[in-house]
Amino acid sequence: MARPEQIPIERHLSSEELLKHIKSLEKDTRVLQRLYFIKHRYEGASVNEAAKLVGISKQVAYQWQERWNQDGYKGLIPRFSGGCPSKLTDYQKEELKNMLHKRDDWSTKEVRELIYNEFKVQYTIKQILVILKKFGMHHAKPYTHDHRRPEDAEDRLKKTYR
Repeated sequence: MARPEQIPIERHLSSEELLKHIKSLEKDTRVLQRLYFIKHRYEGASVNEAAKLVGISKQVAYQWQERWNQDGYKGLIPRFSGGCPSKLTDYQKEELKNMLHKRDDWSTKEVRELIYNEFKVQYTIKQILVILKKFGMHHAKPYTHDHRRPEDAEDRLKKTYR
């Protein structure tokens, strides 16, 4: 026999208002998923059942319900802190971008060394890739060139097959 719910759900919105918010937020899937969880709770589902229906753990479900009970709809909106501030200023980033555009064959290690030498800031290789992506630059393995290949290799190949 199932245990009765210990924490009741508070009704900050009517069911109609809840559905209205759900329909207006179809693009914001995080809030939408949380609203569906609340909708299932409104319809009488236990926290565990509602969690299974929206695909979350029971622990997360209790956190969402607690935030709903305390703050209503605003409690369901994700609270992102935005991450750490950048070690480089916007001006330094522009300088770096200009330096990188002077050559087109930088390795990530070379970019990392350049940043350290110019700005005395150390980044991981992963963060270098993030910076390059923000600059609209791509990284790839360089095409290896054989140092023994003659300058007119294509012409020689054409002559031998004629």
